[in-house]
Amino acid sequence: MNTKLYVLLAAGVLALSACKNETPTAEQQASEAAAAADEAGMQAADAAQAAGDAAAEGVDAAAAATGEAMTEAGQAAEAAADQAAAATSEATANAAEATADAAQNVADKAQQAADEVKAEEKK
Repeated sequence: MNTKLYVLLAAGVLALSACKNETPTAEQQASEAAAAADEAGMQAADAAQAAGDAAAEGVDAAAAATGEAMTEAGQAAEAAADQAAAATSEATANAAEATADAAQNVADKAQQAADEVKAEEKK
C-alpha cells in the first residue's frame, strides 16, 4: 500500500512537470493534482506511523510473553529441583536402611559364629 502511494506521488510530480499548458483550466487541474499528491504523501506518512506503532505494540506483546514464559520455566525448574531433592532424600533413606540391614546381618552372623565357638569349647 505504501509503495503504491509513493508511485502515485512520483507519477503525479512527473505529470505536473511535463505539463506546460498555461490555460486556466490546466493550471487548476495542475493545482488539484498537486493537492492530491500532497494528500497522498500525508496518507503514506500516516500509514507508516501506524505500521511503526503496530510493530512497537508487537514488540511489547512479545516481551510480555517472553517474561511470562521465563516465569513459567523458572517455576517448572523449581518444581523439578524439589522433586529431585525429595527423590534424593528417599534414596538416601533407602541406602541407610539397606546399610542397617547389612550391618544387622553381619551382627547376626558374628553372633552365630560366636555361639558356635562357645559350643565347640564346651565339648
